[in-house]
Amino acid sequence: MLKNNEYIQVLNHPKATEKKLSDQEVNLYDISAAANLKTLLLNKDQNILGKISIPDMPKCDGAVFVTGDSMYPLLKSGDIVVYKEVKDFEGVIFGEMYLVSFELFGDDYLAVKYVNRSEKEGFVKLVSYNTHHDPKDIPISAIRAMALVKLSIRKNTMI
Repeated sequence: MLKNNEYIQVLNHPKATEKKLSDQEVNLYDISAAANLKTLLLNKDQNILGKISIPDMPKCDGAVFVTGDSMYPLLKSGDIVVYKEVKDFEGVIFGEMYLVSFELFGDDYLAVKYVNRSEKEGFVKLVSYNTHHDPKDIPISAIRAMALVKLSIRKNTMI
């Protein structure tokens, strides 16, 4: 117990104050049950598998499991990507990784790719990290929905 006129000496003076951890949670969705990204973004109360919370996580709208190997070894099939919905194509940051939902020749596709500028007017170039997949120019008009990949999560064991 301290007596009158006694002081506590502070031994540690941190250079920065501790950051308050974010309490943000995002839903993990079943993209295969939603049929495509556009449907998933329109019906955010359906196809929820669980919730994800990571300390200091950036503001995100949801998360989905990845399938395929186009971004291997950055992303493997079974990894989770956490995304932020892009509502306006003007907000696209070229060179970043996106979930891209598009339609070509009557078929719907969902891809995780880098979105780059195309030499063709009215197109974007979808680029894989895996060099076994060639870049693909698609018309901007074919894009149904996009979401910026903000972070990824990988399970290393199933145990």
